[in-house]
This record gives sequence, structure tokens and C-alpha cells, in this order.
Amino acid sequence: MIAQEGWPFVAAAFVIGLILAGLTLIIPGLPEWLEIGLIPLFTPGTGLFVAFFFRDPERTPPPDSKLLILAPADGKVVEIVQVHEPLFIQGPAWRISIFLSVLNVHVNRVPMSGTVKYVAYKPGEYRVAWHPKASTLNEQSQIGLVHDSGRRILFKQIAGSLARRIVYRLAIGDQVQAGERFGLIRFGSRMDVLTATDTVLKVQVGERVRAGVSVLGAITHNEHVSIQSGIPDTQEAAKHTTDGR
Repeated sequence: MIAQEGWPFVAAAFVIGLILAGLTLIIPGLPEWLEIGLIPLFTPGTGLFVAFFFRDPERTPPPDSKLLILAPADGKVVEIVQVHEPLFIQGPAWRISIFLSVLNVHVNRVPMSGTVKYVAYKPGEYRVAWHPKASTLNEQSQIGLVHDSGRRILFKQIAGSLARRIVYRLAIGDQVQAGERFGLIRFGSRMDVLTATDTVLKVQVGERVRAGVSVLGAITHNEHVSIQSGIPDTQEAAKHTTDGR
């Protein structure tokens, strides 16, 4: 299965490949290494690589995941740090950062079931995605989610030095399930998940995770905070697609 955002790129890659292949028929005197080597290899190869990049495999969340925080992206955990989160959690929080290489699946999934209460888009820089400052300085989307228990988490799609197009399809009031697809970042990127510090972490730095399957943490069940307490619904941008330039 290929993500819907990838089909134009897949089609373009195959068209370019066919054009190059056609050149071997209409342009005489091409070098033999180009005519029988590079162009035939490039023609299917480019299209297949683009299709591979935009692949969207089915994923089944772990059973009884109601109180679990799942990985929102495929990749490697590059940082777990305690920070102060002023936007949505409004207090101390764990920040779990996942780096996506160009070889990872780039479809993003909701980390926890609940109601979307905060959506914002922040323009920014395009530092390499694994750099610690990318979390605050790079272009990003910010999505705040409230669990049935009242627990809040914030997750961010963060553009990298190559990934300059963030896509997300969430809006204030959306009811979402853990593991549900919600967006995509192209060509190497990063995702952060921020959750209160009483979350029981289930992952370590250096560990590789899979979106909608791997467990990042478990929330405590004794938190019952009103969804309306102190944080109004905020939506600066929603169902968003942006080109970074």
C-alpha cells in the first residue's frame, strides 16, 4: 500500500523514467554504457524507490492499548529528556524524540486515543532532524490530544534538512484512536512526543520503534483532569499541507 500523498511522486518518477528510456530510441549515438546500462536501470529504479519511500503498511496496535502511548513514527529514539512544556501540558514533561531516516516508513500515526484539543503550525528552520535544537527551532506541526482520563500529550511533526513538507489531517474536536494514520513528513524528519513525567517509560535511547505498534510509555490511571481545565481549544492551522522554501 502506498500513502495517498505519494502517488503524484510515484507517477512522476515513472514518467521521467519512460522519457529517459525513450531517448535511447530517438537520439542516435548515445554511449553504450548509457543506453544499455544507466537508463534501463534508472527507469524502473527511480519509480520503485519513490514507491518504497511512500509505502504505507498496515499496522495492528497491541491489545489493551487504552492506557498506552504508541510510537507515532518509524525510526530510532534519539533523545529522552525532561523539559518544561508550556503550550499544552503546561508543566514538566518527558520529551521522546524519534528520528526518521529516508529508509523508514514516513506515514505518521496517532500515539494515543482521545480528542484533539490543540492544533498549531509553526514555521521555522531546517536543521538536521536529529539535532536537539530541531525540536524547538525547526518547522513543525503541534497537536495536543486529551485522553478519556484527562491525560494530555503533545506530539510534533518536525521537518529536517531534507523534509520540507509536513502533511497532517487533524482538526480540533476530532476523535482519534491510537495507531490511526494522521499525516506524513517527506524525506527524513523527526517526531517528538511530550507526556507528563509520571508516565511510565517503556523505551530507551537507541531503540528502534514502529508507528502504531511499539509502546513508548504507559499512563497512570488515577489522573482525572477535566478536559476544559485551563486549556482552551486552539487551532492555528488544521488539515494542513505546507511546502518549506
